[in-house]
Amino acid sequence: MSKVSTGSAVLRRAVARNGRRLWTGTALAGVYQLCAALVPILVGVIVDRAVATGAVTALLAWTAALALVYLVLVVTYRFGARNLQRAIAEEGHQLRVELAAKILHPRVLRTGRHTGDLLAVTTTDAEYTSYLLDHIPRVTSALVAVTVSAVALLLISTPLGLTVLIAIPVVLAVLTLTAPLIARRVKEQQDQAGRASALATDLVTGLRPLRGIGAQDAGTGRYRRVSRHSLAATLRASRTQNAYLGASTMLSSLLAGGIALMAGWFALTGRITVGQFITVIGSAQFLVEPFGVLAVVPGWTAAARAAADRVAAVLRADVVLPPGTAVPDGCELRLTDVTYGPLAGLHLHVHAGEFVGVVAPRSADAEALARLLAVPDGHTGDVLLGGERLETVDRDRARHLLHSEPHRTDLFTGTLATNVTLHDDDGGRLDEALRAAAADEVAHLHPAGLRMPVTERGANLSGGQRQRVALARALLAGPPLLVLHDPTTAVDAVTEQAVADGIRSLRHGSDGGYGTVVITSSPTLLAATDRVVFVADGVVAAEGTHAELVADDDSYRRAVLR
Repeated sequence: MSKVSTGSAVLRRAVARNGRRLWTGTALAGVYQLCAALVPILVGVIVDRAVATGAVTALLAWTAALALVYLVLVVTYRFGARNLQRAIAEEGHQLRVELAAKILHPRVLRTGRHTGDLLAVTTTDAEYTSYLLDHIPRVTSALVAVTVSAVALLLISTPLGLTVLIAIPVVLAVLTLTAPLIARRVKEQQDQAGRASALATDLVTGLRPLRGIGAQDAGTGRYRRVSRHSLAATLRASRTQNAYLGASTMLSSLLAGGIALMAGWFALTGRITVGQFITVIGSAQFLVEPFGVLAVVPGWTAAARAAADRVAAVLRADVVLPPGTAVPDGCELRLTDVTYGPLAGLHLHVHAGEFVGVVAPRSADAEALARLLAVPDGHTGDVLLGGERLETVDRDRARHLLHSEPHRTDLFTGTLATNVTLHDDDGGRLDEALRAAAADEVAHLHPAGLRMPVTERGANLSGGQRQRVALARALLAGPPLLVLHDPTTAVDAVTEQAVADGIRSLRHGSDGGYGTVVITSSPTLLAATDRVVFVADGVVAAEGTHAELVADDDSYRRAVLR
């Protein structure tokens, strides 16, 4: 994937990689406008050379020529539009795929943008950027039309032709002065829309907790304020663009009208023939559209450039983790004197195949540990996997060996089965993972079973059901070392016991070999572990089995037996 640094580079690359279809379509669009510009010219010729003289043969010949021009016009429009629409669609697709790949980079994208804003860049901005491939042929064909008409007007009357050739550059130069303002307004509009989308995503995701604490009104008020900012930015951009469009349309119409008035005066004074007058009037009417296209070019370019700048900002963003090359020797996990966020000199050792519980009464400690094992960046001390620093391990290899499942997991639109497995060859392992996570009960509650529909983010499932489905997905992946952060906070006590037994049986049964770290304060899960590490104030305060710590450590007992 090539790296682009600016919006201009994104636009140049779009042109380069769609060159064949773009320039073929542009050439056909130019021929189309050439034929369209010839229509009023041929009509004038027919009037002067056939109608005025009464020559039937000339009338038939020039009418046939006009019919041929119309035939070429239709064919070039059809095939030109086909090439250009294909180029626009493919560029939009390529940009969306490239942006998605960048956002989902295994070494983790370093960006301050929220999810909703990234979504806006991947959809709206990618689409606006691809529209450049529509602007180029429109501008080119408009120039062809204006040139042909101007030459025809010069041949008919030098003043008429000079009026066109001089007035158009002047009008375009005046309108181009507004391009930077339009670009700023469009960029501001997209930025504010991204913020509103990001907040909406967060609020919809956390709707149940908001309702639980009665904070939905506060969330609604916050979104209303952000949405108003987005609306204001949209209105400012729309006012600027509409004012620009109005000015360009007015100037184009005035120019075309001025040409028609000059032609009328020249016809009345005998300086041009009736056929030439018809040609001038037809050309003036025809020129309104290409004039309008050329007049809005700066606005189009500004909008495409603003969108391309946002696309480039994501594509050029760095990744968090370095390219890893180390190959771990096994899956033993060792944290030595690690400082990261609230963690202050943490020591943790997990042997291969061991089932370890981690209790952290301070939730920030638990979140920091889970996040560090998922993205080992910004810490001091050593985080070793199989004797190698975790951040230096190849990311594909690291993710295969170690998976850190966050407390807040996401489900996707599809079915229960597609949310648990990405492959069709899991066989009995799928059933085992579902049973171990007690997610088989979720399937049994619906007539469709594993084909039960799952809506966006699993909104049609309860919190406990979502946790069990996500846990089944993690268990089915079967990493040699699995880190679980509070996997059972939303399930009842009976289900929690079934999950604890299921994890123990599936990952630490007769086959053995798997390592599991569960960060939790659940006594049911902790009782199933081989060993528990008690973390207080960012450091290890005690270690032992769950039963030993309950009996001997008051702080631990208060943390887990609440």
